[in-house]
Amino acid sequence: MNRSFYGCFLAACIILAGCGGGAVPDSASTVTLTISAAADLGPAFREIGGLFEGQTGIKTSFNFGSTGQLAQQIEQGAPVDLFAAADVLRIDDLVSKGRIVPDTRKVYALGRITLWTRTDSPLRLERLEDLLRPEVRRIAIANPDHAPYGVAARQAMESAGIWERLQDRLVLAENAQQTLQYAQTGNVDAAIVPLSLSNQGGGRWALVPAELHRPIVQALAVIKGTAHEREARQFADFVTGPQGEKVLSKYGFAPPTPRDFAPPTPRDFAPPDQESVQ
Repeated sequence: MNRSFYGCFLAACIILAGCGGGAVPDSASTVTLTISAAADLGPAFREIGGLFEGQTGIKTSFNFGSTGQLAQQIEQGAPVDLFAAADVLRIDDLVSKGRIVPDTRKVYALGRITLWTRTDSPLRLERLEDLLRPEVRRIAIANPDHAPYGVAARQAMESAGIWERLQDRLVLAENAQQTLQYAQTGNVDAAIVPLSLSNQGGGRWALVPAELHRPIVQALAVIKGTAHEREARQFADFVTGPQGEKVLSKYGFAPPTPRDFAPPTPRDFAPPDQESVQ
């Protein structure tokens, strides 16, 4: 009798397990999206990723770096589900090369740059021209060759008429996060970093006037060939939806304007005209 009862009990457990007793029937709980994202997005996207997973069961794994380097990795076939760039030009370039699902291109935010120093620094820098002071010996910016925030920093200094005069003081970082780290650790006296990182950096900062550089139009898209296109589309919609916009705003990103959704022209990424900022 005992053996018969045990056999029936075991069979019942197997049946219940097969029915998924309490488990999420959708496969989303087993999916982890691989997302390459610009370094300025670190704090915001980690928060967005947590909210997204809580609501969908879809996990997120982020690879943060400079937009140019991440784009090159994707072009060479890196296994990525979604790319969140710090400029729309990189996304459109990947679209033209057939690496993006075209209808997933979304402009999600506008970035800003700041002039950042440590709280224990004796320097009080309010304007870019303050970087010319002799006591400011080393200045970090993201490398303009592959980092959009570095491009904005260069454009702003060109507009202020100080770019050429500061060449021997510049320290080029691989991405926006490393730029901030150079300043946080005292390896440089000041840095030009994204607003989204300034609030997290425990320092003093002054906002660089937006008219000194071209708009930092940030866009994302799903990578063609991903095995998780449906889930990647969900994440893209979440970022550009009300909850994503709220988090992005918290970290200093401005919502895009209608003109930011149009395909860019080469002029959009050239230094601003001197006449327009004088």
